[in-house]
Amino acid sequence: MTPEELLAARDRVVPDVVAGGLRVLFCGINPSLMTAATGHHFAHPGNRFWPVLHRSGFTARQLKPSEQNQLLEHGLGITNVVARATARADELDAEEFRKGGRVLAAKVEQLSPLWLAVVGVTAYRTAFGDRRAQIGPQERTIGGARVWALPNPSGLNAHWTVSTMAEEYARLSAAVDESTPRQTRA
Repeated sequence: MTPEELLAARDRVVPDVVAGGLRVLFCGINPSLMTAATGHHFAHPGNRFWPVLHRSGFTARQLKPSEQNQLLEHGLGITNVVARATARADELDAEEFRKGGRVLAAKVEQLSPLWLAVVGVTAYRTAFGDRRAQIGPQERTIGGARVWALPNPSGLNAHWTVSTMAEEYARLSAAVDESTPRQTRA
């Protein structure tokens, strides 16, 4: 991917990977330029979403970003708080996050996932006005879905390793299994 191709991807919107009645709708902060250029969520080579998803037990093998649609077979989907692509999340302002939170809430209400998993606690705090939110399950529901704030899998989030993130994602996976009727488990 050339620098010009990446720059040309700025402000693009990447289609969600969604269906009604998902077990978990994972929600990123916003698409990276690599994601926008490829059309595949969490596509940057330094992003740890795909290895963490596998190591936490959500998928039987590590999927590639280009295999993102296979998530639907597992009752999983992907969206973002803010739809437009940027080079860095700090290019987004608080109002854009709040507006994205309102759009996300409407989307969740329409799609009816059991869980909404926001990958980035700071994005969750800003989008939903919950300054004290911590990583883990939240007390509130959004659009009828239970909410879990997860660590951001970006390679820039050095406070979390693949192993520690996988442990947190596995906590969500266990909660999802406990709350999912047997006949709908993937």
